[in-house]
Amino acid sequence: MTRPTSAWTLIRRAGTALITLGALTFAIAGPAGAGSVGDSEPAEAPPGANLWECRPTADHPRPVVLLHGTMSNQNSWDGLSPELAADGYCVFTLNYGKDPTSMMGAMGMYATSDIPTSARQVGAFVGRVLQSTGADQVDVVAHSQGGVVARQFLKFEGGANAEDPSRNKVRNLITLGATNHGTTMSGMSELAKRIPPMVGVAEGVAGKASVQQLVDSPVITALNSGGDTMPGIDYTVVASRNDSISTPPEATFLAAGPGATVENLWIQDLCAADHSDHIALATSPTAAYIVRKALDPSFSADRCSGK
Repeated sequence: MTRPTSAWTLIRRAGTALITLGALTFAIAGPAGAGSVGDSEPAEAPPGANLWECRPTADHPRPVVLLHGTMSNQNSWDGLSPELAADGYCVFTLNYGKDPTSMMGAMGMYATSDIPTSARQVGAFVGRVLQSTGADQVDVVAHSQGGVVARQFLKFEGGANAEDPSRNKVRNLITLGATNHGTTMSGMSELAKRIPPMVGVAEGVAGKASVQQLVDSPVITALNSGGDTMPGIDYTVVASRNDSISTPPEATFLAAGPGATVENLWIQDLCAADHSDHIALATSPTAAYIVRKALDPSFSADRCSGK
């Protein structure tokens, strides 16, 4: 017979949850988000990005849109953006989803706002990229929450057309540590179920997007209802065994539905020496190799160094 949970145990769990939330807040922000904290001006585009006069070539006909993760900004791509630009791609980035009602959003951190709202913002940006470049489609590379925002855009905000995939606005989606099926956040999701007021506390500190990425959230449930993928999209999904934020790490992997392809990859299977955690996936040379190979199958380089 199961003994009822005591009030003291619930209080202790609530305290643990608050500590976990605080730790995760700054862990997620980490080096990538630190530059945005308290900034009065939005983070500028990384090198090689947002050159609006850029025109796609026959070798690289689709612009590449880079989407940052939770509590981060477009400076997450200071490494990958110039590499892709040097490869000949038109590269575009944006800061999306600031929630000024949350503590982290008020401090200047992006990707804190409601995920459906962020998806609409990304959709408008993709439309601008297509109009400016004259391209028919883009490829998207997304880190962490960026993968969920991209998939929300595909499914609900006009990014993909299930009836006529030739009208899709996206051809390839490459995700790095995306919270595709939600995250347990090291037990935070279970505590939120047991102590409902924790959800409000989490939203007030970290923003709506953090709570919406928890396992079984309404946003995650709706996103994956009816299948993980959209027809006409090629998905490359990258996970790290050292990821302690998008947990369990394998929950990022997708199952291919009709008309879609999926390649699920552990970064350590390509380079055993790559110990990237969640944050480092955005700057990992191995992840960059995977991205460049997914965008151009003829690309060749060392898997660990990308050189």
